[in-house]
Amino acid sequence: MEIGVRLARLEDSEAIRGIYNVEVESSTVTMDIVARSAAEQREWLVARSGAHAVVVAEHGEGVVGFGSLSSWRDRAGYRTTVEDSVYVDRSAQGLGVGRAVLVELVDIARIHGFHAMMARIAAGHEASRRLHEGLGFRHVGTEHEVGRKFGRWVDIELLELLL
Repeated sequence: MEIGVRLARLEDSEAIRGIYNVEVESSTVTMDIVARSAAEQREWLVARSGAHAVVVAEHGEGVVGFGSLSSWRDRAGYRTTVEDSVYVDRSAQGLGVGRAVLVELVDIARIHGFHAMMARIAAGHEASRRLHEGLGFRHVGTEHEVGRKFGRWVDIELLELLL
């Protein structure tokens, strides 16, 4: 499977929303509990650019995954740290899409001079943990029962890559 990764454009908004909302409605890979509307998804995409980029993975004519970089924390002392998010369409999972997206995000973070990159992964999502560890992220802690979704508590694993 040949995968192309590029910066997201506004016209990718619906494809990104489709991939994301499946996870919102059926999994704990995100702690969002309400699916995004088309307008909310466009606003989310417009708000991200430059160092806090969104990328999409394409196969053929369609978007099969996306990822983004976000500020780690609001306070100025954390400006050199970013958090990544990676989502893959369920039909394309296990085909290297997540790796292609994460490699691109790591490259963008390095180009923009970030020092550390963090990943927060819901406990039990082994594919995401393996993806990150395969690119050098290391487990640095677990936040116990900090999320709640589908009537149960969710632990979050924290992984870190020093760039």
